[in-house]
Amino acid sequence: MKPSRRDLANAVRALAMDAVQQANSGHPGMPMGMADIAEVLWNDFLRHNPADPRWCNRDRFVLSNGHGSMLHYALLHLSGYELSIEELKRFRQLHSKTPGHPEVHETPGIETTTGPLGQGLANAVGMALAEKILARRFNRPGYNLVDHYTYVFAGDGCLMEGISHEVASLAGTLKLGKLVVLYDDNGISIDGQVQGWFSDDTPRRFEAYGWEVIPDIDGHNPEAIKAALVSAAADPDKPTLICCKTVIGYGAPNKQGSESTHGAPLGKDEIAAARAHLGWSHAPFEIPAEIRGEWDARVAGAGWQRDWESLYAAYRNEHPQLAAEFDRRMRGDLPAEALAAIDQLIADFDRDGATIASRKASQRALEVLVPAMPELVGGSADLAHSNYSIVQASRDVRSAEDGGNYIYFGVREFGMSAIANGLALHGGVLPFTATFLVFSDYARNAVRMSALMHARVVHVYTHDSIGLGEDGPTHQPVEHLASLRYIPNNRVWRPADAVESAVAWKCALERRDGPSCLAFSRQNLAHQMRTPEQIAAIARGGYVLLDTASDQVDAILIGTGSELELCMQAARALAAEGRAIRVVSMPCAEAFDAQPIEYRESVLPGWCRRRVAVEAGVSGYWYRYVGLDGDVIGLDRFGASAPDKVLYPHFGFTAERIAASVRRLLA
Repeated sequence: MKPSRRDLANAVRALAMDAVQQANSGHPGMPMGMADIAEVLWNDFLRHNPADPRWCNRDRFVLSNGHGSMLHYALLHLSGYELSIEELKRFRQLHSKTPGHPEVHETPGIETTTGPLGQGLANAVGMALAEKILARRFNRPGYNLVDHYTYVFAGDGCLMEGISHEVASLAGTLKLGKLVVLYDDNGISIDGQVQGWFSDDTPRRFEAYGWEVIPDIDGHNPEAIKAALVSAAADPDKPTLICCKTVIGYGAPNKQGSESTHGAPLGKDEIAAARAHLGWSHAPFEIPAEIRGEWDARVAGAGWQRDWESLYAAYRNEHPQLAAEFDRRMRGDLPAEALAAIDQLIADFDRDGATIASRKASQRALEVLVPAMPELVGGSADLAHSNYSIVQASRDVRSAEDGGNYIYFGVREFGMSAIANGLALHGGVLPFTATFLVFSDYARNAVRMSALMHARVVHVYTHDSIGLGEDGPTHQPVEHLASLRYIPNNRVWRPADAVESAVAWKCALERRDGPSCLAFSRQNLAHQMRTPEQIAAIARGGYVLLDTASDQVDAILIGTGSELELCMQAARALAAEGRAIRVVSMPCAEAFDAQPIEYRESVLPGWCRRRVAVEAGVSGYWYRYVGLDGDVIGLDRFGASAPDKVLYPHFGFTAERIAASVRRLLA
């Protein structure tokens, strides 16, 4: 006898409650409540290939309410991904493929790392936007090469988070019609019934964003769910929210509908009662062969991919140049033209010796990169003409026939950064974001997720210090550089002039294993003279810019950004006194730390302990390079409103103070 839909959904419920019970940790309520929705979506709509989880035209599935990870793991296991029952038994254990929250590089079939609520929804907006951009760029009559949906599961917590407002609003404006969100409207969160703190009219809210909304769907009625998913495809210009009324912990007779099922095992007695209530008589982790057979998507998935590959073979014959470009972009290779252009810009900056703001140097870099890199897609959080993130070749993604390359994110720093993560994870797009450095606070958790997921994203932050001047301490970053540097796998570049700015852009684009944050100045920065060898060493994150004597080093000055020139002035003054001073430019400490010990020792020799680091930000970070016996000239307080030429001497950022510090160390 063929298993019923409820039997198939109950397999998911059983695996979820068994795995959580065995781990003695986890969240069984959401998987049990959304199992019926998942069964319809995965068996009737989702196009994917378990044998090739990275097939580029697969539908994307994002579990934004990532605490319910056992739902996703059960779906992957049952549909045929390389995720064994033994891995489900090792749920939440060290080195398993089933961590407590979904992690994109740990489990085959996981599209993004979720858990911080709302960010999965934001990532999905980025994926849907990437699909739309690539479809416009590459699809041709008869060849819908890029043609997939992005499906999201989201709960009350996701929709309470402020980021959901940011990204849902933008998704409606961008007309992302192939984005479908299934909302688990169970009315329960950790603290209980949400009506006491979440009384929004969610359907009307999303209608106001420009979404198609399908309200009041019985989330335990497969036919109603299926009809809603069919309807979701009707309007190509509107993303869809399907509001599914569900019961959290569905099937657990004594606990369903309550917060007690949210984040703790059900217990052996309640699991036994749930098995009886659901009519599931099988032992823990046991799935009957007939149910496995109905879930197995390997044959269908191979067929979908085979059909697409046949289409692509014909496309390649008819449009060989487009196909070659598509292949390159999906591999993530940079175009040779872009690399040549940025190398030429570095040489031009070095030759011309221009004294310009590093934000202007960044714009000059974009002016040569954007025309040569069609995959470079990004924008600013309503600061395009302050961040200098928009150039002549920028084209609005809303209207450009070829998909465009510029996103007007509006004042949505957090949403912008999380959307960029989704763009990167989709593939075929290399995203950048832009805002003031002080507002990286708004975006920080998404930057953290960029680093955690090894996402290839460039985060541009301008107005990098008190040097922005009159806007005052609300806009002057002090702790932000250190905060970003403390994120593992994040690389923070603070270039000292135009040459270093262009190199920073090149290094950020070439990096494949994580994000880069580029911190640029509002004020003009003096050009530094360098040899070709020194220019090549910029990419190593730290290098010797000046030795005032050829045979010895009495003290070392370490500087970044606008403060490097002050170090150079101090070094020349000290050299006139007969002191042998080395100046080290440290545009990216993380890149420097990744160099071999021999190189680091050649720049910062251990025998020279007389060191002074200078940066217009909190001082604590720099003691790792100067030691407790060195000195740091930093800013361990908030700034003030005044012109930058007043603020720097007011806060002690002068060549005279730096020189005095060195004299004390040498005394």
